[in-house]
Amino acid sequence: MIVGILKEIKVAENRVCMTPAGVEVMCRNDHIVLVEAQAGVGSGFSDTAYLDAGAEIISTPKEIYRRAEMVMHVKEPQPSEYSLIREGQIVFTYFHFAAEEKLTLAMIASGAICIAYETIVGPDGSLPLLTPMSEVAGRMATQEAAKYVERTQGGRGVLLGGVPGVMPATVLVLGGGTVGTHAAQMACGLGAKVYLLDTSLDRLRQLAEIMPKNCFPIMSSPATIRELIKEADVVIGAVLVHGAKAPKLVTREMLKNMKPGAVMVDVAIDQGGCIETSRATTHSEPTFVVDDIVHYCVANMPGAVPLTSTVALTNATLPYALKIADNGWQGAARDMQGFREGLNVVYGKVTYAGVAEAFGLDYTTVEEVLGL
Repeated sequence: MIVGILKEIKVAENRVCMTPAGVEVMCRNDHIVLVEAQAGVGSGFSDTAYLDAGAEIISTPKEIYRRAEMVMHVKEPQPSEYSLIREGQIVFTYFHFAAEEKLTLAMIASGAICIAYETIVGPDGSLPLLTPMSEVAGRMATQEAAKYVERTQGGRGVLLGGVPGVMPATVLVLGGGTVGTHAAQMACGLGAKVYLLDTSLDRLRQLAEIMPKNCFPIMSSPATIRELIKEADVVIGAVLVHGAKAPKLVTREMLKNMKPGAVMVDVAIDQGGCIETSRATTHSEPTFVVDDIVHYCVANMPGAVPLTSTVALTNATLPYALKIADNGWQGAARDMQGFREGLNVVYGKVTYAGVAEAFGLDYTTVEEVLGL
């Protein structure tokens, strides 16, 4: 199969979807890999490194879209790319369709095979292609919160861990999944007092056993959030509803009871955000203020640490990319039930229920498309 590796064009996105080491594996399996010029530079990988791995360097994305049977990205295709995508072409990337109606309609119109990293399910029920970026985003959430809660950044002017004789900051983490757990671990490591909320009692029992003593796993409810948010210096929104929009757990009314200068980091912004006042921001303009509360809502947080993120992403996506290239998307879907969950739009049909529900679109099962 001819596989195209595209340069990211979203603002301040420095990741690339495959390392030279990954390209070498693809080439050794008799696939042709086209890499857009300078695609890996932001992550520290030169064109020469890709050439040495067996890739062909292509000067324009238009040429890659023209030649490649499967194109790979990190982030969703941008509007300038919509017209380049061909009917029947495989597009393998993070889509987060449920938060982007314009993108969804454009991909339906393209007739492409849209496979979303974030909805592929592993044999154990996990989200193997979302997990590595969730781990990065969770750790970064605390790192960024620690920065923006500084007075010079518009925050309250507190040190998350405090110092001897001074109380540490209070961090409220909404969601005990991968993002929330990693965010809480980082905050605990800095010495903060951490409340980690989730709606699963089994998960809370597990967290109570594995988290540090300065982390308090608590059952989530609107009343609990309203109460704890008054105490919080930092709130981290880490809620994920698989393939669908995130629920709004923090309302604007709650902001009135927060400490002025408190920081909210909405990691769920890729799925529409779990804070009512959130809107997507960029690394160049990462924050805004509503009712004296600093909001950090960067939609591609791992893009700020592209070397770490690119290697972690390739580790996760490469086996799936190779499976698609070896067997075609239909073969991969027939062989792996969890892979079918990644098929969101196929030949103009929405094949993921959460996306169809988000925009009131017709839903077609993957099995129907595959003729199973």
